[in-house]
Amino acid sequence: MSMTVGWLRRHVAGVVALILVLSLFFASRLPSASATEREQLADGFAFTPTAIALPGGFPQQSIRKVNQRYRNIDAWISSVGSAIAMNDLDGDGLANDLCVTDPRTDQVTVTPTPGARSDRYAPFALRPEPLPMKKAMAPMGCVPGDFNEDGRMDLLVYFWGRTPILYLARSDARTLSMDAYQPTELVPGSTTEYTEPQWNTNAVAVDDFDGDGHVDIFVANYFPHGPVLDDTVFGGVEMNHSMSNGLNGGEDYFFRWTGATAGPRPTATFQKVDNVLPRDVSKGWALAAGANDVDGDLLPELYLAHDFGPDRFLHNRSVPGKIAFEVVQSARSSAVVPKSKRVGLDSFKGMGIDYGDLDGDGLYDMFVSNITTSFGIEESHFAFIGSAKDREDLRRQLTAGRAPFDDRSAPLGLAWSGWGWDVKMADFNNSGQLVVAQATGFVKGDVNRWPQLQELATANDDLLDNPLWWPHVKSGDDIGGSQRLHFFAKGRDGRYVDLAGELGLAIPVPTRGIATGDADGDGRLDFAVARQWDEPVFYHNDSPSVGAFLGLRLTHEPAAGAGQTSAGRPVTGSPAVGAQVTVTTSDGRTFITRVDGGSGHSGKRSNEAHIGLGKDASGPVSVQLNWRDRDGRSHEQKLQLSPGWHDIQLGSQAQER
Repeated sequence: MSMTVGWLRRHVAGVVALILVLSLFFASRLPSASATEREQLADGFAFTPTAIALPGGFPQQSIRKVNQRYRNIDAWISSVGSAIAMNDLDGDGLANDLCVTDPRTDQVTVTPTPGARSDRYAPFALRPEPLPMKKAMAPMGCVPGDFNEDGRMDLLVYFWGRTPILYLARSDARTLSMDAYQPTELVPGSTTEYTEPQWNTNAVAVDDFDGDGHVDIFVANYFPHGPVLDDTVFGGVEMNHSMSNGLNGGEDYFFRWTGATAGPRPTATFQKVDNVLPRDVSKGWALAAGANDVDGDLLPELYLAHDFGPDRFLHNRSVPGKIAFEVVQSARSSAVVPKSKRVGLDSFKGMGIDYGDLDGDGLYDMFVSNITTSFGIEESHFAFIGSAKDREDLRRQLTAGRAPFDDRSAPLGLAWSGWGWDVKMADFNNSGQLVVAQATGFVKGDVNRWPQLQELATANDDLLDNPLWWPHVKSGDDIGGSQRLHFFAKGRDGRYVDLAGELGLAIPVPTRGIATGDADGDGRLDFAVARQWDEPVFYHNDSPSVGAFLGLRLTHEPAAGAGQTSAGRPVTGSPAVGAQVTVTTSDGRTFITRVDGGSGHSGKRSNEAHIGLGKDASGPVSVQLNWRDRDGRSHEQKLQLSPGWHDIQLGSQAQER
C-alpha cells in the first residue's frame, strides 16, 4: 500500500496530465451519429448534379507556369484560382447565371445555370480588350455587383499579375454576350502596355464600408506584389517569413466609390484609399475576406482570413467619405483556451469565412476554414459563437477593442474536415437550421507529400521565405488531393453531422468556391461548386418536404428612365448590399440574414436574402428591415409578409413591387 501511495505521489503530475488529455479527447472527439440518425437527416435533402456549360476552343493546362524561383513548388503555386459566383446577370428576376473562373483555361466564363431556360444565351468568356494584358497574368475570381448603380449587374474580375478589371454592363445590350460589357480598369493606368503594379489578389469583399450609400471594394492580396506567374524570370518573389506569424504578404486596399455613369459606354470611378489598415494587418497572406454588419449600425465589419498567421477582425469606425477600422481581439475567457483559438490571435491557416446565426440568438456567428487533417496538419476550423447579450452589448465590447466570440467548433462537431477553403452557411431545406457547406482539398496527385509538409511546418522561420528550402510539390505530388466537399447538418443533439457521403456530394476532388442562390425561384437554394483543376458542377436542390421560406429581393430605387435589362425586363434597381433582415415568427423564433455583396474565398452567393422558416411555419411573419439609402441615411421599417418571394424597393421607405 505504501509503495502505491509513494508511486502516486511521484507521478501525480503525469496522472493529472493524462486525465486532462483523456477528458479533452472525449469532450472534443468527432461526432458519431448512428446510421439511423444519418439516414434520417439525409432524407431531408436531395441534390442533382449537372455539368456546367463552358465555351470550348481554349488551350488546356493542368499546372501553371510560374516564376523560375518557384519551379520546385509549381503545384503549390498552382493550387488556387478556381472560383464561382451565382447571380441574376441578365435581369430576368432569377439567380440563374454563373460566373466561372477556370484555371484549366485561365478564362472567366459567364454561363446560364443548367436546367430550365439554360438556352437564354450561349456561354462566353470575358475578354479584357482593349485593356492591356500579359502572358504572366491569370484570373483568380469574379464578383458580381452593380458598380455604376444603373440597376444592371456588372462583374469585377481579380487577378494574379495585375490590378482588377470591372466589366460594366451596357444599357443597350439585349442579350448576354461579351459585347454586353465595357471592360474598365479599377486602377486607371496605361492603355497600350500594362505597367501598373503586379498585384496577386486572392480575395475581394464588396460593401458600403463608409456608410455613404454606395458600395466600396476591398482588395486583399496574397503574395507580395511581383511576377509570380512569369516563367521567364528568376526572382522578384518570396514566400512567407513564418508559418504562424507571416506578415510579408501583399498589401490590401480599399476603393471608395466616387462616381459613375450609365449608358452604352458606362463608367465607374473608385478612389484608392491608402493607410486604412495597420501594416501588420495589411501585409497578412489573405485568402478570404468577409464583410457584414454584426453590431447593427449598418457599417460592415471585416474579417480577414490569413494564411500563415493571425486572422484579423476589424470593427468599422467609418464615417461617410472616410473609411476607418479598428482591430479587435477576443479576451481570454478560460485558462484552457489557447491563444490560437481566439479571434484575431490565432496562428492557423485561414482559408474561408462566412457569417450566420448558428445558435439562434439573433446575433451573427462566424465560421472560419483552416487546415485540419489527421496525420497531416491538425489545427481546427473555427465556429466563433457570439457571447454578447444583445447588439448593444456587442457594440460596446467591439468599441472597447474586445471581440465577444468563443470558438465552439469541437463541441459542435465542426472542428475537423480537411484542408478547408470556401464555406457557406445556408438553409437548404428551409428547416430553420443552417447547413455548413465547406470546400476542402489541396493538391491532387499520386505521391503523398504530407510528411515533407509536416517537416516544413516545424522548420526555422528564417528558412521559409526562400523557396529553395521548401519540399518539392510538383505535378504528381499529393497533399489532401482526395479530400471532399462537406455538408454539415445539425443533428438532434445540436452537433453537426457531415452528410456529403449520403447525399452524393463526396467526390474525391479538391474544391475551392461555393456559390448559392435560387436558380428557378422555387424557394429551395441551389448551389454551384468550383473544383481546382477539374470541371465545376451545379447542384439543383430537389430536397423533399421542405419547410416554408421567406425570400427577399431588396433593391435601391431605380433611376428615372433606367430602361430595360438584357432580358427585356424593366430595370428594378441595384441590390441593396448591406441591408439587414430580422424575421420573427408567430411562435417567437428569430432569424437574421443580410444582402451579401460577395464575401468568402472564391465563391460568391447571390444578392437575395433567404430564410428558411421550418415546416410548422404558418401565416405572415414580422420582418424588420434596416438599410441605408443612396444618401447614406439609415432607415428601419417593419413589415408583415407571407412566406414566399417578395420584391421590395428601399428608398426612404420600403415598398413592395
